[in-house]
This record gives sequence, C-alpha cells and structure tokens, in this order.
Amino acid sequence: MAILKITKENFESEVLNSETPVMVDFFATWCGPCKMLHPVVEALSNEVTDVKIGELDIDEQAELAEKYRIMTVPSLVLFKNGEAVDKLVGVQSKGKVLEFIHK
Repeated sequence: MAILKITKENFESEVLNSETPVMVDFFATWCGPCKMLHPVVEALSNEVTDVKIGELDIDEQAELAEKYRIMTVPSLVLFKNGEAVDKLVGVQSKGKVLEFIHK
C-alpha cells in the first residue's frame, strides 16, 4: 500500500473515522531530516498491513499541524479510534518506527 496523502479534506474520513490505527508523518518539503525519514515511512507503508500510513505536508495543511501541536518536523503521530495517542519526533530507525506503531 502506498503512503496516503492526508489533507484537511480527507483527514476526518482517513484518520479520525478509520477502523484501523493510522500513523501520520507530519513533514515539510524543505526539511532535511524529513527527507531522511521518508524512505523508512515509505518502506513501512509497503510492509505493514494492520496500520494505515499517511503523510501530511505542514505547509499545505497548517491548520492540522497547529491543531496537533506540531512544533518540529518530522513528527510521527499515531491515531487510534480518532484520537492522537502518541507522538515520535525526529529521524528514527525503521525498527523504532515499527515499535512505535505497534505499541
């Protein structure tokens, strides 16, 4: 499964109303660490089947970034049952992200 592009238009249906957990990668195109994390997120999106993986550009979706208090990118936020339940900030290893989404 490819990484899902999250926008304010589909946030409610894809994230808040999702039956499965969703990990959202809050990123910016100008962010070096975000570019370093992207291959990890992309690999997991093709391997993990029990969690949806999406990405949200904080410059295009500033309202959502502000709502979830994203101060640093990259930030990974895990949503379960429509609630943000955990956050991981900065570049992470694939193992660390895998551990994060399966808590």
